[in-house]
Amino acid sequence: MVFDTVQGMPKVLIVEDDPTIRTAVVRALGEQGYAVAAAHTAMTGLQLAVTERPDLVILDLGLPDLDGREVLRMIRAVSKVPIIVATARGTEAEIVRSLNAGADDYVVKPYGAAQLDARIRAVLRRTGTSEPADGVIEVGGLRIEPRARQASLDGTPLELTPREFELLRYLAVRAGEVVTKRELLVEVWRLPYSGGDKTVDVHLSWLRRKLGETAQRPRYLHTVRRVGVRLAPPSAAPADDAPAGDAPEAEDRP
Repeated sequence: MVFDTVQGMPKVLIVEDDPTIRTAVVRALGEQGYAVAAAHTAMTGLQLAVTERPDLVILDLGLPDLDGREVLRMIRAVSKVPIIVATARGTEAEIVRSLNAGADDYVVKPYGAAQLDARIRAVLRRTGTSEPADGVIEVGGLRIEPRARQASLDGTPLELTPREFELLRYLAVRAGEVVTKRELLVEVWRLPYSGGDKTVDVHLSWLRRKLGETAQRPRYLHTVRRVGVRLAPPSAAPADDAPAGDAPEAEDRP
């Protein structure tokens, strides 16, 4: 099955051997505005991934002719197409193995059409469609160059770890939006959200220090109580953020 030739529609390839799931996903994604192609075996899916050049692949790990992670590695050897793995093996260890093998995200079966659509849109944003054409992101005095993996503040280079850089880049792409800690854990760390956000808190604290601010006296990273964090230039600090006089947040406590 090849894609419908509709100009401007994201092309999604689903590789799934279960005919009921395959038919339902093809129909649901078509209704969401995607051009969809489908394959029921690993080798057919691999061929379509190469010849049809989809914008994203949804890959079932439990295929009859070849293990899904092996297909993932084979696609990765010839293409940078974003891949979401679909698995019934929802343990953290299985998910981490898939991400380490080259997947961009995952969904655990059974999954709904709304969740899948949200995952697809998030992956397409993360892989570059929402960043400026030249790749450079500027927010106030912040300048982020994803291709060079460099960041500076008011002309001074920032010494960031790889994780701090990805965290800053993700927030900068969504400047002005409130981003939840759950979203950061899933999209930046590529891990399932288990309710613990200490890792995000710690990295936000480190990043704040390198930006010369604290949670109580923010310049760019503004906490929105009980919701998440918003990156905004100093002159655009939103009124609903936690005021400077609030008690210290967990991330900045000793």
